[in-house]
Amino acid sequence: MWISISLRSRIYLILIALVFISLVGGVVLVWYTYQMEKLLTSIISRDLTAYRTAETLATALINQKGFVSYYFLDGDPDWLRQLGEHRQIFREKLNLATSRAEKEEEKRNLELIESEYQAYIGLKDRVIDYYKNGKREAGAMLHQKVRRHFFKILDLCENYKNIYTSKIIQASAKTYIQARKLRVIAWVAMLFIFCLATLLALVLANQILEPIHRLAVVADREKGSLKSKNEIKALSRSVRDLIEDVDHTQSELKKSREHLLQAEKMALVGKLAAGMAHSIRNPFTSVKMRLFSLSRSLDLSGPQEEDFEVISQEIRQVDTIVQNFLEFSRPPRLKMQSISPSTVVDSAIQLLEHRLKSYDVTIKVNRKDLLPKIQADPEQLKEVLVNLVVNACESMENGGLIVIKEERAYTPPLGQVAVIRLSDNGPGIPESIQDKILQPFFTTKEEGTGLGLSIAARIVEQHGGWLDLNSKEGEGTTFILTLPAKETGLEHHLDY
Repeated sequence: MWISISLRSRIYLILIALVFISLVGGVVLVWYTYQMEKLLTSIISRDLTAYRTAETLATALINQKGFVSYYFLDGDPDWLRQLGEHRQIFREKLNLATSRAEKEEEKRNLELIESEYQAYIGLKDRVIDYYKNGKREAGAMLHQKVRRHFFKILDLCENYKNIYTSKIIQASAKTYIQARKLRVIAWVAMLFIFCLATLLALVLANQILEPIHRLAVVADREKGSLKSKNEIKALSRSVRDLIEDVDHTQSELKKSREHLLQAEKMALVGKLAAGMAHSIRNPFTSVKMRLFSLSRSLDLSGPQEEDFEVISQEIRQVDTIVQNFLEFSRPPRLKMQSISPSTVVDSAIQLLEHRLKSYDVTIKVNRKDLLPKIQADPEQLKEVLVNLVVNACESMENGGLIVIKEERAYTPPLGQVAVIRLSDNGPGIPESIQDKILQPFFTTKEEGTGLGLSIAARIVEQHGGWLDLNSKEGEGTTFILTLPAKETGLEHHLDY
């Protein structure tokens, strides 16, 4: 039954039991304090007061003794006056005791005292009369009888006092019994609380703390970070590391998914380009040759030459599109050689010299010295740079400036790298399409194929590097080529 209950429920049940026992124990203790207070109040307010009244009653009776003897000896009437005062005090004490008596036993005892006291006073008054009339012998004899009566009344007062003495003793015994019960209840409650606390400690230790410790040890990647004995902190750190790994894995999975989609597109384009190679390119080659022959043999007018040139340009555009498809579907094999990327940059700028003038674009190279030689295919890298420069020119409709900055750096995990930054002051690329700009077939141009930048990115990846984009709308665009510098000797020339 206990095993089938969930861990959370077990802890809650134990805590509820602890709270319940503590509350019950507290309520019982409070109730017993009220009972003891009531009992003590009863003793103090009634029994103890009645006991004192009984004691004063006996004292008032004792104080009446001797006055008649003193009067017998010297005949001074003042003794009789004092006797009358003490008699009045005794009656007041007796009336007070009678008014406070509640039980029949007390009332009967007081009635008996009063009746005996009345008889005692009557006899004593006769003795006084005998002494006043000179009948000393008769007075002395009666006086002996009065003394016996006095002790009888005194015994009755003692009995009355013993009633309250017994009540006080009984109340004290009840208080002692209740105190013992209270101690027993307190010990039992403490025992239950101790047992429940032990059970809770075992549950926490065996089913929470120990599993957390084992989990922290298993999740501890640094192997030794538990020296502080703070398993929760170590486990929290391990969980954070795990979350970071999950985020990194998700990012890598997203990239892999994108690469897979790109590979599917590439496979589809490969099939399409392979079919187009024989059915489209060969006829276009024949058409281009015929047009070239006609351009040399025909004597055309101005409008005819313009039409002829438009036809030639369109045919060259179609041929370029077909060529891009073929390059994307079946990329040429890299012809690696030792070359400085700076040499490739100069070659691309020289190749584009006339096109830059036609676009009214100025190009500037920031270079401290030539980048050291690396293993690369110069023609393929030149195609990348030409593609980036042409795209920058086309984005700046009214001319502009292109800055090429060469630098050396250290970038994990490649290590030493050669970096080429190509920046323009054009309109920039909207942030909403920046993550798509390097994907195949994505273009913002009306006549573009969407393959130029994707081919450039693939060429850089084939060289073991990557192509990054940094752009802000209205502030221009920067493409960053990062190439691994694995050529021997490069690491000795890089600036740190």
